Amino acid sequence: MSFLLYLLFPFCFMTEIRSNNYSVFISDDIPKEINRFLKSNKARYSNVFIFVDENSLKCCYPLLVEKINIFKEAEIIEIESGEESKTIEICIQVWGALSDYGADRKSLFVNIGGGVITDMGGFIASTFKRGIDFINIPTTLLSQVDASVGGKVGVDLNNLKNEIGVFNNPAAVFVNSNFLNTLDKRQILSGFAEIIKHALIADVNYWVKVMNADFADLNLFDDLIKTSIHIKNTIVLEDPKEQNTRKVLNFGHTIGHAIETFSLENKSKKHLLHGEAIAVGMVCEAYLSNKICKLPASELDQITRFIIGTYNAVNIDAMDAHRLIELMRHDKKNEKGEINFSLLSSIGKCEINKSAKADQIIDSLKYYIEQVKLMK
Repeated sequence: MSFLLYLLFPFCFMTEIRSNNYSVFISDDIPKEINRFLKSNKARYSNVFIFVDENSLKCCYPLLVEKINIFKEAEIIEIESGEESKTIEICIQVWGALSDYGADRKSLFVNIGGGVITDMGGFIASTFKRGIDFINIPTTLLSQVDASVGGKVGVDLNNLKNEIGVFNNPAAVFVNSNFLNTLDKRQILSGFAEIIKHALIADVNYWVKVMNADFADLNLFDDLIKTSIHIKNTIVLEDPKEQNTRKVLNFGHTIGHAIETFSLENKSKKHLLHGEAIAVGMVCEAYLSNKICKLPASELDQITRFIIGTYNAVNIDAMDAHRLIELMRHDKKNEKGEINFSLLSSIGKCEINKSAKADQIIDSLKYYIEQVKLMK
């Protein structure tokens, strides 16, 4: 993946996807779209605050501030990158900074970064003075296709993913795939896991396209990003607060979130990126799909081979299964003490509110371990 940042904004196209009271603008010239948005809301906003980590401040902010004059006058609030920063303690520091800088209820909070920045920034904005407007400028594949869209904002609690949060929509989202030039392949793969998920839960034809994706072709990513945002947005519009059908977006996440949290707990082990953990979760939950929802064995095999062939193996010890199950019991989808899953009946079709017993979950983890040994 190239790191040639001068390729940003070379052409001009724009797609607008309407969501709940806001739009997602996918454009090769997002400064133009942001300027248009800010101009139309000039009387609405008293001042602007920009929320970044050290990576987006260095690699992405300079490419925007050159063409967005209001950003030159904005106060910048920077945090350290990584899931470890996604805590209420860091939120308190940012709220304090906003107060010190004189933010009011007509301030605009601009999130420039990946999933941690958009999740956390949305939560900070949604709760400061009972809520100020925020916009998302996602700069990673993960945040472009998932975290910045859909109105879920929040932070972690004791390493438990998104345990504290609210549903609140941004005022707008601005997406440009050329920001992917700033990422290494590991970060691209992390976001690609969410694209895989969208295909598996919603569109078998999209799954075929995903399996044939060429990471060297950024034009292909434009198409993947649009399709994934469209799939997620369609689901969210039907069920904004995850009371029913939106739960399909959690495929791979019950086990995946537990694995991600477990990696955060164990400082001696390499911290997994979100998509790396979700990739494992999708293999395990595809196995459960076969056992519980009759996902055809041939499709289980296809999913397993593609994901394990795409991602580096994650070292899971069967002895850790009981701690992982304990973490799964904190999942927000759970009801009446049962661990709830969204599982596939076939590629492109997902069923919600499916419970699995502890021994089935352990078997799914063993399945992943065995398949890695066979394929790697």
